[in-house]
Amino acid sequence: MKVFAGSSNPGLAREIANYLKIELGKSVLKRFSDGEIHFYIDENVRGEDVFIIQSGSYEANVHLMELLLMIDAFKRASAERITAVMPYYCYSRQDWKDRPRVPISARLVADLLEAAGVGRLLTMDLHSPQIQGFFSIPVDNLIGSPVLAKHIQGLNLGPLTVVSPDAGGVGRAKFFAKRLDAGLAIIDKRRPEPNIAQVFNVIGNVKGRHCVLFDDIVDTARTLVLSAEAVMAQGASSVFAACTHPVLSGPALGRIARSPLEKLIVSNTIPLSDKSKSCPKIVTLSVAEIFGEAIRRINEGSSVSSLFV
Repeated sequence: MKVFAGSSNPGLAREIANYLKIELGKSVLKRFSDGEIHFYIDENVRGEDVFIIQSGSYEANVHLMELLLMIDAFKRASAERITAVMPYYCYSRQDWKDRPRVPISARLVADLLEAAGVGRLLTMDLHSPQIQGFFSIPVDNLIGSPVLAKHIQGLNLGPLTVVSPDAGGVGRAKFFAKRLDAGLAIIDKRRPEPNIAQVFNVIGNVKGRHCVLFDDIVDTARTLVLSAEAVMAQGASSVFAACTHPVLSGPALGRIARSPLEKLIVSNTIPLSDKSKSCPKIVTLSVAEIFGEAIRRINEGSSVSSLFV
């Protein structure tokens, strides 16, 4: 087994390698003067079980292209099997035709990965679990909620209610609430266009309870902040938020800083910017151990799903 890293999330890659007690594979990833990506493998990988750690991020297009070129290089270097480890699967939010004449981008990324030569995908908290069906290769969709739930349990908040910020996230929120032995509420939300959300009603009991808004992705944080305000308006004692993938683009940090949120608890599937790290409301937890153990089990041919039993 050999583990290599792209440029998207070197910190998480090093943590995973440390968990596995191995060194990251030797490779060179540079840019030509015109911006094109230049990559080569600096060691023998013939017959090896290769894992490439490369997450989506604020430079999703560049990092996706890096991953495709890396996969192609390992295929041509006669690696036995190539697993793409994508903690955050970019373009996952465009996974169906919600209106005429739009792409299904999540399917296109799946096709590109397979065409490049990947043999397996390891990811975490896909925006829609059905994205696994876009692939004809094995897909392991890990769950980040155990790490987030453990941290929240350690806060000893008292009576808890997990709140889903929309109807589409009810399944995730229900699973999270079960782990925390908490109640469940739902925000009735409408989204007239991308990155624009309108909160209408809170369905469920939040009065006098500590609430945790739970979602897979926080992007501009508009939905998150509107939901937090709606929950507090209904008499909640406090409101926290937890998510797996902290995209945090545009005005997200300013909105979070001005919001009634006590804390936003996130994982490190996407590296935070220096500005995000300095925000006192954001708490970052590592998912390196989950990914490291999943990689070890895939290499050994043992069960990955039993990680979450």
